[in-house]
Amino acid sequence: MKITFHGQSCFELHYENHQLIIDPFLNGNPLAKAKPEEIQAKWILLTHGHDDHVGDTVEIAKRNEATVIAPFELANWISWQGVDVHPMHIGGSHHFEFGRVKLTQAFHGSAHIDESKQQIVYTGMPAGLLLTLGEKTIYHAGDTGLFSDMKIIGMQNDVALALLPIGDNFTMGPEDALLAAEWVGAKQVVPMHYNTFPVIEQNPEAFVQRLEGKKIQGTVLSPGESMQI
Repeated sequence: MKITFHGQSCFELHYENHQLIIDPFLNGNPLAKAKPEEIQAKWILLTHGHDDHVGDTVEIAKRNEATVIAPFELANWISWQGVDVHPMHIGGSHHFEFGRVKLTQAFHGSAHIDESKQQIVYTGMPAGLLLTLGEKTIYHAGDTGLFSDMKIIGMQNDVALALLPIGDNFTMGPEDALLAAEWVGAKQVVPMHYNTFPVIEQNPEAFVQRLEGKKIQGTVLSPGESMQI
């Protein structure tokens, strides 16, 4: 399985003949190397409705005739823009042709904010993702603070890779993300949601060093860089 990081919380996954992308924020992302028109994906997974996660979903979905998997309210809002969706909700799971998706809780917000109209459109509960492709389970925590039920996620799942926010201010910072990594029990951790904007600047290499001190393998991916798991 090939995983490519595109900055912020966006990851592209290639598994067998399946192509997926999570939270495709590319236009407006100062760290992203890829352009929306370069993305080939039949499945788009969204954790919540903030613009730095929904990003280029509609453009990518329409061009690829892709299906968007998202929490219920967000899926409905996206469907009104003319794309196919599969709505889910926290605690629920579903088997797709590429594998299994289960939504976990995440402690954050979820809304589309229209600055010109000073209008906020509520897009439901934010979520994390448990994505099982073949024998590997990936935990994309979404935007979240630390919560103790991460221990249950670790108890119930053999997590091969955890994608954890470390940016602080809006999500967990490095200290809490270290605890999250322990509680989830992931074999490997990749930090995300950092350095896109000044308020979330962090040192991912320092975070990975601290992970290794806890005997957890960590990997820093630069935007555009890929890894195999």
